[in-house]
Amino acid sequence: MTSQTSEQPISILLVEDNPADAELAIRALRRNQISNQIQLLVDGAEALDFIFCRGEYINRRITDHPKIVFLDLKLPKINGLEVLQQIKSDPRTKTIPIVMLTSSSQDCDVVESYKLGVNSYIVKPVDFEDFNRTVEQMGLYWLLMNRASHSFAV
Repeated sequence: MTSQTSEQPISILLVEDNPADAELAIRALRRNQISNQIQLLVDGAEALDFIFCRGEYINRRITDHPKIVFLDLKLPKINGLEVLQQIKSDPRTKTIPIVMLTSSSQDCDVVESYKLGVNSYIVKPVDFEDFNRTVEQMGLYWLLMNRASHSFAV
């Protein structure tokens, strides 16, 4: 859906396999002018390739981190918890803010996400306007208000 060239830094990495949820999230971010640099990936394996500069993303620099990753829990190939665990266990990527944006409200998913280092856990609202507001508020906070670390270990 939305793609960036390898030379252009990505502000938001959205890892979402549901096309309707991805479209809503991108539309909410763009409508509120939060970010023009959104990379949409649809499975966990591709997300890890992107973050760790493998496969078709080999020309990216691992230091060109997204400002935020919105990560779905239930993903094809590699689930969101495994993606989270790999990103947070690598010194080169562990400071990337990751927000779990999922339909799961199960306590075990919430607890496991925080154990693995997620920065925030948001359950996707079912209502369109609530979903829009939630994405808008997340984008405003993580991209405009939050002070991110710029000292990444490489």
